Amino acid sequence: MQRVRLRYTKRGRLRFTSHRDFQRAFERALRRSEVPMAYSAGFTPHPKVSYANAAPTGTASEAEYLEIALAERRDPEELRADLDASLPPGLDIVDAVEARTPDFAELLHASHWELRLDGVDPADAARAVAAFLAREHVEVSRQTKKGLRAFDARAAVVSLRTLEAQEARECPIRGSDRPGPSLCAILRLVVRHYTPAVRPDDVLSGLRATADLAPPVPVAVTRLAQGPLDEETGTVNDPFAPDRDAVLAASPTAAGQQAAAAPGITG
Repeated sequence: MQRVRLRYTKRGRLRFTSHRDFQRAFERALRRSEVPMAYSAGFTPHPKVSYANAAPTGTASEAEYLEIALAERRDPEELRADLDASLPPGLDIVDAVEARTPDFAELLHASHWELRLDGVDPADAARAVAAFLAREHVEVSRQTKKGLRAFDARAAVVSLRTLEAQEARECPIRGSDRPGPSLCAILRLVVRHYTPAVRPDDVLSGLRATADLAPPVPVAVTRLAQGPLDEETGTVNDPFAPDRDAVLAASPTAAGQQAAAAPGITG
């Protein structure tokens, strides 16, 4: 049985796709592409697909991951292309590697997020970020299935910064055909995968609590990367790297055919 790990994206309007919706779309893509899936045993066999740390509904992402088990061997890049062609634009399979290491989910230590705050002056955002980072603890509350839960949003934050003012001010106007830029601030956030998980919305709640930062419109959130965290640099590295290294050690020719590794992103 061959295991293949895939990286996929949620872009544009498809960011509103729920995880359940994506699961259904992906299973249809498996059937359309005639992927030789391995199935579980039992009374109701189902294809062996494992999902890892899916982004919340409404959040765009460049770094979602899943793993599939195949009954017959397939070239990972050909498999990626076939599946990508069977999914709607916005749900894109962008990388694939044969799994050579165990416990893939344990490599996803942290996520790097981009938060776009339309209608917010970058200077105001920078002051709010400084106030947030100066606090040792920032308690926020979130409604969960078990009721309202309070937790520390500061402890999980590795880094939080605003982009340079000039770069942030060049944001195009969202949802408008009018030319020209709109005032906005862009934040870059690296957060550890703690339990309970600290989401970008929790950090935004913390910014509101510590500095009264309240964007006038909903914040556009995109996950740029997730994977192993380099504690010294704050970089979120490529979680496929161990598998690529194993492929390279086993067969340099096969390694050369793998898709290019996603670069690590520094917070």
